[in-house]
Amino acid sequence: MTERLDTQRLAALPAAILRPAYDRAAVRPGIVHLGVGAFHRAHEAVAIDDCLAAGDSGWGIVAASLRSPDTRDALNPQDGLYTVVDRDSEGDRFRVIGAILRVLVAPEDPAALVAAMADPNVRIVSLTVTEKGYTRRSDGTLDEDHPDIRHDLAEWGRPRSALGFLAAALEARKAAGVPPFTALSCDNLPSNGATLKALLTRFAELRSPELGTYVRDKVACSSTMVDRIVPATTDSDRALVDDALGVTDAWPVVTEPYYSWVIEDDFPAGRPDIRTPGVLFVEDVAPYELMKLRLLNGAHSTLAYAGLLLGHDNVAAAFTDPDARALVDALWRESAATLPDAGLDSDDYCARLAIRFGNRALRHKLDQIGTDGSEKLPQRIAMPLRENLAAGRKASAQASAIAFWIAALERRGKGEFAFTDPRLDRLTTLAAQADANAAAGDILALLGLGDQLEAARALVSPVLELIRREGARAAIRTVAAASR
Repeated sequence: MTERLDTQRLAALPAAILRPAYDRAAVRPGIVHLGVGAFHRAHEAVAIDDCLAAGDSGWGIVAASLRSPDTRDALNPQDGLYTVVDRDSEGDRFRVIGAILRVLVAPEDPAALVAAMADPNVRIVSLTVTEKGYTRRSDGTLDEDHPDIRHDLAEWGRPRSALGFLAAALEARKAAGVPPFTALSCDNLPSNGATLKALLTRFAELRSPELGTYVRDKVACSSTMVDRIVPATTDSDRALVDDALGVTDAWPVVTEPYYSWVIEDDFPAGRPDIRTPGVLFVEDVAPYELMKLRLLNGAHSTLAYAGLLLGHDNVAAAFTDPDARALVDALWRESAATLPDAGLDSDDYCARLAIRFGNRALRHKLDQIGTDGSEKLPQRIAMPLRENLAAGRKASAQASAIAFWIAALERRGKGEFAFTDPRLDRLTTLAAQADANAAAGDILALLGLGDQLEAARALVSPVLELIRREGARAAIRTVAAASR
């Protein structure tokens, strides 16, 4: 199939394919998005496509990759168009999204991205750059010695980091008398808006005290909670989409029907009137964010490492394994105990998660979820573990999640599994220590357990020893039984 999806071919797509029901030529950019991966294209871009369809034409997206040209090379020849496939046991539903107007590649022309962000019509800059994209130290503060941070301060006009691009664009807007945009983090970080604000303020201070004051006093960084499962696109997914459309789509995305986006309503420069089902504008995102981080993301990470050790390769296969399911149920009980009483129903949320995790039509790879564990586990597992230990509550399932991570790292160091981590060499060396107590202690120290480190080690190291001695399944059964 040689014809490529583009604007000219939209009208000829089969009738069953949903497509933009608006004049894309009339759409103006109002959002710049940093990190144009699959999640953004199945989440924020879908909601913005709904806004454009409702006639709110000032919110088109200029998307940017901070590293690779692959997404640009796939989407720009398609006029930014691509297909989202909603998939569950009832089948696939296809929709072509038109919200992305063009894709930039930051390393090729950093000034072009800064200029796009400085455009007075742009009122929001959103981010999905993953946890490691925030260039933080383990204590959450800015890593001022990070190579990208040092580069961006020395080469101000040619940033590499997300913070560098944000600060350079804000400085340009300030100099031109243009009001600042709202920075909107869509990454899985606790208090992601406040976290971004603190990091960006500190980075701006390193540039100049005046810019630091400007960011602190004038720039809104709204918090969000994002929730949709988006596995990596496979070649079979591409072939399926091509057959359904009758033309080639170089990079479709496949996702679940479930959609949730909770947004702190703080947009001084204005915001789109998003009415997509599942979108909520609220005063305080924290309760939603905490529930998602600890129940969905925490369970995902636990399933990733335990599931790999049990011989599974995707979420549904791991979750429908009775032993792994018992472990997740125990984790949910422990983590739910740490949630604030904010009127949210954690039991109902877990019941919905069970349906989503069991979606066999959506093969969400465990290696994908297990990537960057050192960045993810502090907020997903270690923080609620620390709170349970301090309160004298059960925490054996949470501790075992860390033990399974250590065991998976040990196997990763031997060439098994495919998940990656920015600290992989150091982690695999620590995990391979023959003394389980030493391995657990050294890795726990990286997760910020603070004054509960020794109590956590007392729970983690016996599970790690049991995994090494009798295998992952025996360890899971022991932990699950103790957690009842």
